[in-house]
Amino acid sequence: MPAVNAVLHSDHRRPIRELPDELVSQIAAGEVVERPASVVRELVDNALDAGATQVTVRLLAGGVRLVGVEDDGGGIPREELPVALRRHATSKIGSLADLESVGTMGFRGEALAAIASVSELSLLSRCAGQASAWLLDARSGELRPAARATGTTVEVKELFFSTPARRKFLKTDATELAHCVEAVRRHALARPDVGFAVWHEGRLVEQWRPGTREQRLADVLGEDFLERSVAVAYAAGPIRIGGRAGIPDAARSRADQQFAYVNGRFVRDKVLAHAARSAYEDVLHGQRQPVYALYVEIDPARVDVNVHPTKIEVRFRDGREVHQAVRRALEAALAAPRAGQAAAGVVDAAQPARAAALPREGQGADGAPGWVQPRFDFSPAAGHRVSDLSALWGPAAAPGPIPLQPADPTPVATTAMAADAPTGAAADWPLGRALAQLQGVYILAENRDGLVIVDMHAAHERIVYERLKAQLGEGDGRTALASQPLLIPATFAATPQEVATAESAAPALQVLGLEVTPFSAKTLAVRAVPTTLAHGDPVELARSVLAELAQHDSSTVVQRARNELLATMACHGAVRANRKLTLEEMNALLRQMEATERSDQCNHGRPTWRQLSLRELDSLFLRGR
Repeated sequence: MPAVNAVLHSDHRRPIRELPDELVSQIAAGEVVERPASVVRELVDNALDAGATQVTVRLLAGGVRLVGVEDDGGGIPREELPVALRRHATSKIGSLADLESVGTMGFRGEALAAIASVSELSLLSRCAGQASAWLLDARSGELRPAARATGTTVEVKELFFSTPARRKFLKTDATELAHCVEAVRRHALARPDVGFAVWHEGRLVEQWRPGTREQRLADVLGEDFLERSVAVAYAAGPIRIGGRAGIPDAARSRADQQFAYVNGRFVRDKVLAHAARSAYEDVLHGQRQPVYALYVEIDPARVDVNVHPTKIEVRFRDGREVHQAVRRALEAALAAPRAGQAAAGVVDAAQPARAAALPREGQGADGAPGWVQPRFDFSPAAGHRVSDLSALWGPAAAPGPIPLQPADPTPVATTAMAADAPTGAAADWPLGRALAQLQGVYILAENRDGLVIVDMHAAHERIVYERLKAQLGEGDGRTALASQPLLIPATFAATPQEVATAESAAPALQVLGLEVTPFSAKTLAVRAVPTTLAHGDPVELARSVLAELAQHDSSTVVQRARNELLATMACHGAVRANRKLTLEEMNALLRQMEATERSDQCNHGRPTWRQLSLRELDSLFLRGR
């Protein structure tokens, strides 16, 4: 600091002057080129923009000694090669209108100049119709003919040789290689029609051949991802969303398998990430992270990609519209239970083919008339008023999904002592036929694959929860939560944004059972809170809700808050452990699970059932060895 102060307070101040081009490019390189993987990303972007169908990346020392990217695209004409290395020289935009509707991966025209300023770069390219290729040395400016097929090769050697301090921050070769491969993986997932290959030290590390999106997802993320995910296909207005979403059981402890693309560009966007997380909210346990590959297609004029030096962030013209579309797309994909999909004959292409053989309702395994899904009517017309929620789970509720008997304090095991294996339609029920109740907690059932184990409380909890959501309008904002006025309003010093949100989102606050009004220019007063949260901290509650409303669509916030309340109610209303069930009641619960959305997980994200195959059972007893 003394040296800095000496410069600032010296009588001999430095004059303001224009920086030399090389220094400007090196400053730009500090933003664009963080490590070898940044070079790989920029060069592969250019290759794809050139129409390449095959991209090969060659690396030495994790990309520090060499990053070479070869493509079979359209190439660069001889006279344009020197121009390509100048700052802000590009063929992709030419006006503000072009910038506001970018449809290419690159557009700024600064990557090659920035990379050349901190490395030894050469550019070899040939256009169709040219007699030969031309090689340009960025350092000397020498341009000479060379041999090459149509396309372009860019070689970047000795990265950061001119800025040794930057080179010291690089990690080991293995770490840098991993980042380079990850950069190519992201491109590979976006462009299944293009082949990609990665070589390191003369050894082939990864290779992905052109194919369908499903095949590319399997090749890059593994067959396991395809088998443990569901297809996403959704359209709303100008937005189209496709891809695959991992089932809750496929969730991970880290968010390292979340791929989101906007018009083919890999992005890390808070709107998309929050929308995805909110869709998984009541089917994931704890801090588990969902797995997905989502492809958002939207009019380029409705998204700004010029907001980050590396173009990894975007800004949507209507973020709430995109948030709502992504959330609804994932919720729709995740809603159908896996057992229910099989029961209805809806089979995901990635699931085992045997599921296709499951009978449809009213049809046995041989096509003859078979099982009929039990029907349960919980509509208001059937005598269940939304205001009388106890009727949905009371011990004496005759029309409920499971007519429960009085609790028995002694753990019991209700069994079906039948020697014959289930035959006909019963064997084809996805969750099988109930055999026994174990310790008053689990239901044991037999299906065609083996043994099904069901947590009866968790399963019934989800059934009640989904029914409550349906009866109360899925949190659509038409029915307000009961609120309790505070005897003495709780006031707090508010930020200008909190004051503005309290005024603009007053209807949403009312639906949530909150009344927050201005007390003064810089103070808000909480005058009422939801009845169920009357004993909590009203100021903390108000601040958290206002923060959510400021960032996200009000309908999303309302739905989340209402669902949390309904989940608590469902948990208390579901059948408890040690409750003795008859076989008829157990089978009714299994059939209800097959027909209930999201019934594979309880409201807290824990699984409701597990399958043990005959092969797994045989292995436990060493059969066949």
